[in-house]
Amino acid sequence: MLEHTSADTQAAAAAAATLHLRITIVGATVDVLRDVPFHEAHPGLVADRLGIPVEELRQHFPSWDGLVLAAVDRWNGTRMDDVTREVGDGSTVQLLRAIVASNAEDPALMRLLVALLSVAGNPLHPMATYLRSRYQLFYAQIKRGLEHDIAVGRAPHTMDPRRGAEQLIALYEGLQLQALLRSDLELVPAFDRAVARLERGWMERYETQAARRLATWNDGGWEI
Repeated sequence: MLEHTSADTQAAAAAAATLHLRITIVGATVDVLRDVPFHEAHPGLVADRLGIPVEELRQHFPSWDGLVLAAVDRWNGTRMDDVTREVGDGSTVQLLRAIVASNAEDPALMRLLVALLSVAGNPLHPMATYLRSRYQLFYAQIKRGLEHDIAVGRAPHTMDPRRGAEQLIALYEGLQLQALLRSDLELVPAFDRAVARLERGWMERYETQAARRLATWNDGGWEI
């Protein structure tokens, strides 16, 4: 009985040590991706940072792509936990604004996320399927948030949550890309200005441009 107990204890200790090393490797990968452009990062840099052979690292993470995804999930997940706590029961626009502010404070993460959008755009890339699934989840989260905002009166019923999510994400992504390429752009104020315009548009009934061109004016307003 004692021999079995000792063996079980040793096995548990070995499993705990393996888990700790894997967690440490993911953390070190986050540090590398923070310091090194995505296209220049590789397993050797992570192994050097930890002081272990690359072969040992690959025993735990045979795929560099898999290790990158684990690091992104750790890095972005921790950030999103902080953002969610900060926003609390706020609106979806407030959530996106908090993400934008977080990106402005951590441009390395913003650069990585933009780089991974390019990767996701290539359906043949090994990471594309996973990245696209995460993107769909993000879109769905924003759409559900807008649906809730309409239900509780924080957003107008004239706004279609599907289109609203498309527009909000377009602002978020487009402005962060500009912020990476334009040193004169202040990301959060730019987001606030764009969202103010967008929210005013949500309060109007949507009409296609073709319908507007065919509209006529009377004393009560435009008639189609």
